[in-house]
Amino acid sequence: MGKCGPDTAKRVDERGGIIRSKGVTVKEVDFSGLKALFFNGTLKKSPETSHTEGLLKAAMGLMERHGVGTELIRTIDHDIATGVYPDMREQGWESDEWPELFKKVKAADIVVVCGPIWLGDNSSQTKKLIERLYSNSGDVNEKGQYIYYGKVGGCIITGNEDGGKHCAMNILFSLQHIGFTIPPATDAYWVGAAGPGPSYLDKGSGGPANDFTNRNITFMTYNLMHMAKMLKESGGIPAAGNVATKWKKGDHFGYENPEYR
Repeated sequence: MGKCGPDTAKRVDERGGIIRSKGVTVKEVDFSGLKALFFNGTLKKSPETSHTEGLLKAAMGLMERHGVGTELIRTIDHDIATGVYPDMREQGWESDEWPELFKKVKAADIVVVCGPIWLGDNSSQTKKLIERLYSNSGDVNEKGQYIYYGKVGGCIITGNEDGGKHCAMNILFSLQHIGFTIPPATDAYWVGAAGPGPSYLDKGSGGPANDFTNRNITFMTYNLMHMAKMLKESGGIPAAGNVATKWKKGDHFGYENPEYR
């Protein structure tokens, strides 16, 4: 690490690649090769303004400046059937875009579930997404582990009253339950003051300038990238004691049922 002049104290180069803090230049970790998929559970169809998108794009931009390939899917713009089967057309639905969208999930190293708060809870679009992710949770990867092993998950929430932590709790529990790895502090939200008021992108909301939210969105983004890189470079979660296909064939990895007499 080389020394910099006094005028370089605590500055982040917007192009990415260098952080200068207290006169020291630090080369950042290379996250190129990672893929991140963001889902926006807004109830507004494109091109209507989404306050959730305003916040999540801060995370996307930071990832992109570090070489991460990103993609954003606004679920309400797609014909995603309701249900908990991988392809709801096989259950009588006329159409279902989820099987095609799921190919993008399979290709991603990072999945971030984002959405607004309604009545203190996640939106119907966010809930539908969780159900459809769940519908594929019985699939397995090339090691025979459940399909989301080796992927990391996080969440971003916006609202103008309350419920940020409740929504994050629901999303992050659901993601880890179906196999995603959840790094530390991978939830970020902005809710404003209690009671009805401006939303994140509204003039005078204070949202984009909120230090608490900006710190959390930054920590979340870096922790997602760090964990995804660690998992990818190590070949994912070790396939020992957690291989679904082996358990189904009778290999219970040393587990013995207690005898009840």
